Formats: sequence, structure tokens, C-alpha cells
Amino acid sequence: MRSVHTAATSAKLDKTSTTPLEVLMDRAGLAVALAAAEMGIAYGHRVAVLAGSGNNGGDGYVAAHYLARRGVDVTIFEFAPPAGQLARWAADRAVRSGVKVRPWSDQVIPVDLIIDALFGGGFHGRLHDRIVPWTRSNLPVLAIDIPSGVDASTGVVDGPAFRAVRTVTFHALKVGHVVGAGVDLCGKVTITDIGLEGGEAEFWVAEEADAVRLERSRQAHKWSVGSVMVVGGSAGMTGAAYLAAEAALQCGAGAVAIAVNRGNAEDYRGFPAILRPELGGREGWTGEDVPRLLDAAARFGVLVVGPGLEGSDDFILQILERRKGPVLLDAGSLRLPNLIDVVTQREGETLVTPHAGEFQAMTGEVGTYGSAGRLAKETGATVLLKGSPTFVAESGRAGSKIVAVTTPGPELATIGTGDVLAGVIAAWWAGGLSALSAAVSAAYWHGVAGAAIAEETTVTATRLASELGRWGR
Repeated sequence: MRSVHTAATSAKLDKTSTTPLEVLMDRAGLAVALAAAEMGIAYGHRVAVLAGSGNNGGDGYVAAHYLARRGVDVTIFEFAPPAGQLARWAADRAVRSGVKVRPWSDQVIPVDLIIDALFGGGFHGRLHDRIVPWTRSNLPVLAIDIPSGVDASTGVVDGPAFRAVRTVTFHALKVGHVVGAGVDLCGKVTITDIGLEGGEAEFWVAEEADAVRLERSRQAHKWSVGSVMVVGGSAGMTGAAYLAAEAALQCGAGAVAIAVNRGNAEDYRGFPAILRPELGGREGWTGEDVPRLLDAAARFGVLVVGPGLEGSDDFILQILERRKGPVLLDAGSLRLPNLIDVVTQREGETLVTPHAGEFQAMTGEVGTYGSAGRLAKETGATVLLKGSPTFVAESGRAGSKIVAVTTPGPELATIGTGDVLAGVIAAWWAGGLSALSAAVSAAYWHGVAGAAIAEETTVTATRLASELGRWGR
């Protein structure tokens, strides 16, 4: 996993580094120059470096120095003169290399590349009006650390900001690369090692190697590789439980069954068997049938409660109080009054999967990685906060951990994809992964599968469940 730092952590690492600051800045500027070369900038091309007064501007001066040595026609526009010995050292070096240094101009000149070296991670607030015309050009932008106009610690943008084709940052990702508007403005983000060490992670970003998939032994049988029961289905929403069950089957669960409310049993009877003969059924529960249902569910490793489930608060409450094994709460079950208290008091493991609206209804807080972490710590549950990115938070004996999954994209914004995600998580949780690992892995491949479908056609939940059979094994 890749660590993500706040701007304050990054600044502290700069100040406490035992490596000479000139060496750090030289490495940073060289990395920017190399990134420009990878973008096609070569002998005879024109580059405008927009330089601020601080170390971000200093990195820009160093990049200009290296590009000029490659025969690139570089002009630096100083928004403010370099302040501090380090930035002045970098500026003098650039001038000695033949780089042209000009006073700031709000008139955009035609160049092959703009290098944004204005503010970096220290930016807050709004860009000065004289900078705004440069943000509105259609010229390609290479940003140093983070595009100017983006708050590196929040991803928030208050007004115009640069939209980069590529961003070069150092040592670790910043929060603003992963959340908020920064995600859309950073372009391709490259992390360069310049010799900094340490730093406490604000959260982590999952990579493909972290998205574990289950492997079966030769001695496996259907009850040993994970079993899932989905409790859900209300009038007009019977398909939700089916989608969750179908996804669980596609992603390796050996046995999957659906339990549906007695009031909808006639609508539902035979439906799973026709579409998917492998699915078992437990039609016909009511609030008085909880012991019978839980007896049937005892054989299943994970109980998914909520897809398409409405108006069943007492039933859900009884399940949470009586079921001792793992329960995944999704959709309709997240509307239970006092849900946080009920989950906190549960003996068994619980995993909740709210989207932003459900999270705010549950907690009264806006859904962020921080509030997801607090909910996990308060309840002891694993929390998966759906979104782009999706955040998974856990708080246990080994400490707290928050993981961002960046693969989910806008193509997943269609009905039923959340039900599919619930089924995948349940299959892998039941199959032996921890709740955290199952949630991270499922969210990762859920996003990958959605992107693969979107390259060819529109994403639907049924297509997604089938596609996950390819990616999720």
C-alpha cells in the first residue's frame, strides 16, 4: 500500500531531513525535468515555468536549469521573487544556465508546456486574479507537487485552479491527490523518491498487490470455500437480493442462498431458480420467523442483510441481536434507528457499507475518510464508505487503519452496483479473508471490472456481476 500524507507532514519531513536541502531540491527539479522529457519536451521546444517565491518555485528553477541544458527554450515568469537562500540558489543556477527570467505577466504566451511551480503543498485559499488567465489556457500543464489552486491537505478547490496533465510529487502522495477536486485536476501523478524518510500516514491507498483474491486447495468443497446467505427483497426491489447473491456466486462462494420476506414470496418464488438454478431459497420469513431463519443461516459463513429490504426494522434488529457470526449490513438495513448502538453491542463481526447519504443519515456527519475512521473506532465494525475513492476503515487490536480504493469510477453510478459489491465482499469474507481485506479487495476489483465494461458499453449491475467472475478470481 502507498502512504498518503498531509501537507503539514510533508513540510515537517523537509525541515527535519538530514540530507542537505540543496540536494533535495536538485533531485526534485531533476525529476520534474525528466517528467517533461517523458511528455515529449526536447531540443527547441518552448516551456514557461510559473515560479512562486518558495521551495516549489525553487524546484521549478532547478527544472528549468536541466531543461535548458537539453536545449529547451525556457522562460521563467516570477509571480514573486525567490525568498530564502535555497530558492535564490536555485534561481541563480537557472540564470547561469541561460534561462530567461521575466516579471510576472497575466498574458499567456504560446508554449509547448507550462510548468506550474507556484505554490505546491503550501497553498490555501484562492488563486490571485493575475494567475487565473494561465489556468484557462488549453496548454498542457506539468504541476510540481500539486496543481496550484488545490489544497494539498483536503483536495478542496475554491475558485480557478490549474488542470495538469501530469503531477510530480515527492516521497508520498498528499491527501489532495486522492480526494476532492484534486483527483480530477492532478492528471497522472508520479511519486519520486528524493531521499526523504518516514512520516505518519494519514491513510493508505490500495494497490493491485493489496487486492487479494482467494485460492482454492485441491481438497476444497462448497462449504469450505465460503458460503453466503442474502436477506433482502421488498416489493419492487426483489432484484437487489438476487444481484448480491449472483455476485457472491461469480466471485467464488461455494453455496449461496436468498431469504425473502413472506409478503413478497409470491413475487419472488421461483425467480432465483429460473435465473440461477444454483441459488438456494428461504422464502417466507416474517418478524416471528427469526429463529427459524437464523437456524437456516447458521450454516452460512456470512449473512448479508439489506439489499432491497424496506420496512423491516424489528426483523433486522432481531438478527443483529441473535446472530453471533459475521453480518454485512447494506442498503435497507442501514436505516435501522440506533444502528450505531446496536452494532457497537454486537458480539459478532459487523461490516457496514454505506454510501455518502446513508453515512450522513447514520452518523449525522459528512462521509469522509476521517469520519469513516471514527465510526469504525466507535463501533468496532469495519466501515466501507462507497464513493470515488471508496474508503475502508477498521479499528482493532492491531490499531486503526484507513484504506482508500481509487479504482471505482463514475461508470459505477448506476442502480444495483452496490448490491453487487455487497455480494463480492461477503463471498471473500466468508472464504477466509479478514473483513478489511475482503472489503478492500472487493472494492478494488469492483472498480476494475466497471472500468473494463465501460471501455466497450454501458455498465449495468448484471454485466458487472458477470464481469467480476473474470476479475475477481
